[in-house]
Amino acid sequence: MAAEKDKNGGMELDAKYDNYDYPIVSPTALPGHPGHLTPEQQAQVHQFRLMLESEGYTKRLDTLTLLRFLRARKFDVNLAKTMFVECEAWRKETGLDDLVGTWEYPEKEQVSAFYPQYYHKTDRDGRPVYIEALGNIDLTAMYKVTTAERMLTNLAVEYERLSDPRLPACSRKAGQLLETCCTIMDMKGVGLSKAPQVFTYIKQASGLSQNYYPERLGRFYLINAPWGFSTVWGIIKGWLDPVTVAKIHILGGSYQKELFQQVAPENLPKQFGGSCECAGGCALSDMGPWREDEWYRPASWEKKEGEAAAPAAAPVLAPVSTSTEGINLNAAAPTEDAGAKAPAAA
Repeated sequence: MAAEKDKNGGMELDAKYDNYDYPIVSPTALPGHPGHLTPEQQAQVHQFRLMLESEGYTKRLDTLTLLRFLRARKFDVNLAKTMFVECEAWRKETGLDDLVGTWEYPEKEQVSAFYPQYYHKTDRDGRPVYIEALGNIDLTAMYKVTTAERMLTNLAVEYERLSDPRLPACSRKAGQLLETCCTIMDMKGVGLSKAPQVFTYIKQASGLSQNYYPERLGRFYLINAPWGFSTVWGIIKGWLDPVTVAKIHILGGSYQKELFQQVAPENLPKQFGGSCECAGGCALSDMGPWREDEWYRPASWEKKEGEAAAPAAAPVLAPVSTSTEGINLNAAAPTEDAGAKAPAAA
């Protein structure tokens, strides 16, 4: 038992829920991160789990998940419980658990022509790199090939696939727990006429991340920032948690030197100054450790041998709460997360 605790950084695991096949000690040696818990924080994990079990919850009660919700609420167990319960209500309402393994998005290539959103390889710390390019976004044109509801469904499904299999595969390859992404958001081509549409969408998409997928932001690079954006950022960052501010980098057109310090050129698409040219295009390749046999393992949501075949069609994730510009990504009575989060994958 003592040897097992040492391997887990002193964490007390629950055999009923903690079935990990990848490293679970965080390289972030700060209190509250896996493998770096104070005795009080370890007790709060137990308390949190017992509270949820007493109300009938049985899924997503593993230690790593509970710690993400606790960190998002500064280890206030009651606030973390409220956040978790709201998340589970949203999952039940949308049927997300049944949707992940059956979802198909054949219009992805057409949508990507207007709004590329994709995972592509890893940064120098081993995190998945997530890229968004906003310059060609045109919601009117996009709605001719998809719907707001399907975009929302795809966003949620890709968050699930980030959790498993992408991050576990990256953790295996890096030899340490990785729970976050390195996001690159390209603002090239976003002028004044497009700004309201673009920023409205980003705000809505970020709401889903903040409320239901906490503690997934590792680094965030906003490149080709429009003139004057640095002034706006100087105001905005005063409203954010200092830990979150330290993760965000606002860069203009001369971004490559700083970005290369975090992401190796061979892992960046050529359009961003890197050297990668995936067959069929980087935006559609989904290349990364999760595509490599040495590191990939079947995700927990994938059909197991002997199970019935998945249904031919999956339901569509319905929008929740208020809507603007035809896209609805926020839940009813959302709670504030600790820090801004970037929207995730298409």
